[in-house]
Amino acid sequence: MTSMSLPPGTAPIKRQFLLSPATLPTVDDDAAEGSTAHTGTSRVDAVDTDPRGTGGRKKWTKAQKKEKRGANKGRKFGKVHDQLELCWRVANGKICEHGDECRFTHDIDAYLAAKPRDIRFPSITTISDVFPFITGTEKDDSTMADDNLSSLERHTSCPSFAESGVCRLGLKCRFLGAHAKRDVSGVITLVKDEEKMAQTALSATELNFVSADTLKLLRSKKYPMPITDAYLKELEAAKEESNGPEEYVAVGEDNVATDDPPSISSGLVAKRTGNSDPSAQTDTPDVLIRVQEKRRLNWSGKSYLAPLTTVGNLPFRRLCTTLGADITCGEMGLATSFLTASASEFSLVRRHPSETMFGVQLAGNKPSSLVPTAEVLGREFGDSGGIDFVDVNCGCPIDLVFKSGSGSALLDAPAKLGKIVTGMSRALGEIPVTIKLRTGVKDGRNNAHKIMLRAAKDWGIGCITLHGRTRQQRYTKLADWEYIKQCVDAVRAQEADEGLSPIPIFGGGDCFSSHDYWTNVSSTGVDGVMIGRGALIKPWIFTEVKEHREWDISSRERLQLIGKFTEFGLSHFGTDTTGVNTTRRFLCEALSFQYRYVPIGLLERLPAKINDRAPTFKGRDELETLLASPNSQDWVKISEMFLGPAPESWSFTPKHKSNAHGEESQG
Repeated sequence: MTSMSLPPGTAPIKRQFLLSPATLPTVDDDAAEGSTAHTGTSRVDAVDTDPRGTGGRKKWTKAQKKEKRGANKGRKFGKVHDQLELCWRVANGKICEHGDECRFTHDIDAYLAAKPRDIRFPSITTISDVFPFITGTEKDDSTMADDNLSSLERHTSCPSFAESGVCRLGLKCRFLGAHAKRDVSGVITLVKDEEKMAQTALSATELNFVSADTLKLLRSKKYPMPITDAYLKELEAAKEESNGPEEYVAVGEDNVATDDPPSISSGLVAKRTGNSDPSAQTDTPDVLIRVQEKRRLNWSGKSYLAPLTTVGNLPFRRLCTTLGADITCGEMGLATSFLTASASEFSLVRRHPSETMFGVQLAGNKPSSLVPTAEVLGREFGDSGGIDFVDVNCGCPIDLVFKSGSGSALLDAPAKLGKIVTGMSRALGEIPVTIKLRTGVKDGRNNAHKIMLRAAKDWGIGCITLHGRTRQQRYTKLADWEYIKQCVDAVRAQEADEGLSPIPIFGGGDCFSSHDYWTNVSSTGVDGVMIGRGALIKPWIFTEVKEHREWDISSRERLQLIGKFTEFGLSHFGTDTTGVNTTRRFLCEALSFQYRYVPIGLLERLPAKINDRAPTFKGRDELETLLASPNSQDWVKISEMFLGPAPESWSFTPKHKSNAHGEESQG
């Protein structure tokens, strides 16, 4: 069977590489938006893959389709610790102020005797072309002279030490042999590379750490927010002058209201925008913007990595910057969680120095949460240059966000959105505010063009990004780039008529190649394309865009990128047992997207399409075949090439049900 006889929407793989005409299972791309619950919106064909991988074709019942698609709910990833926990102060050669009362051991010999053997991290440039690769289980008799040193591996490399000249985990590092030595009496001492430490003091240090004092003030609700207080008083005064409560908008197919709705009488019906009632489109007056100097975003011709929940972490963004991404944005953070001093939420603001243009994305549903969050971020990180812009999420489609009145629900509340953006712009001072939109909430009711015209003229927006789908479409249809063009034309015409300075406009949706990128830029007039799923499946897409070419990347080159991601993960999450397995978890998350890449050399025609489903195929070598495996256990095997054997107590459950082959055996 040739690829030409395969069903429409199937990747055109050359005949010699086909193993079966059956396509791999459909995945629900809402996982890229952070969904952990089944949404029931992903497309599943009438004829689907035989789950046994035998190449047979069978009819699925509706119940079977529902069970096989969507996302695994309630995923849990247990932390893995050392059998004996060493005090981190002692691990770094310091004195613990708690002394004998410390809840961690100070017995270094006992700790090293119980500690698992060092992981033998391979040099990325010397990875073998033959499978299996280094697994971290090799023994080196030269390091086994003393029982208490049996865990050391002299021939390993610590990514943290190699990068900065010092390892902050000290004796707890699972690559300890790379930066430890012993004297004649057998005492272990830690090694530091003073020259490298001096060279990388700034370039290798992550930015945007929040202080304990700031967290304490936020928890006690004593953090000073003068700009927010003044702005919210203005809103309250404007509401009183209007002789009535602020417009209340109910959202969602289930008519679920936004958080904290005002008290209303039984005679006052909550408005629902987008219906046949003309009054539903009436907006309350916007609060005027205070004139202030804003940093302009000169983004024309730059590539933009989309903010991606879970998978868009610092190590992944850092990998994309090495491959050519110019603009990066942190994972979506909840405004309410920042205000309650959530340490995990503030970790989303962390930035690597290689991210030359970095922003933070916020989700929320009202000025009283988003404006104070913006003021906190601006005060804590603005003066140090830690944040270049703050993005407001007006596009997230997942139910949990939408039904709270956040994300794409704001598309149906433009007056509220205007108040939010205006207040945030004030609170952030020179830092620009940007917005990320979808075309609308429901199919056939696009309203992004109206919002964009107001945003460009009245709200002081620094950049607008438009994803070419409605909230209802999720990822089930192709992005509407014709509508994106109409929106760009409308904004540019308004700017020309009223003498306004042009703002950057980025489009988004289905970009999977250099051809897609530059075709969309030239045909629609956007300043660039925000890349999301395309970067998750093939992070090297930014290199393709920069160099205007399609890269037939080899399996070895792909493995080197996986190794580089692992290095960045260990540098960020830590090189101790806990950090190693956190890195393993996020590496498997990344591989849950990258396996979907079909090598260019296997295709009969170009460019590849992001929504094409691949038949079962073999690669040009054994590694390429392994990297295409949809089996989550194979992703764990790939992680073991760099991070050693996964602990028996550790398991990985993928977001997509269709990838969870044998997950029962994983725990």
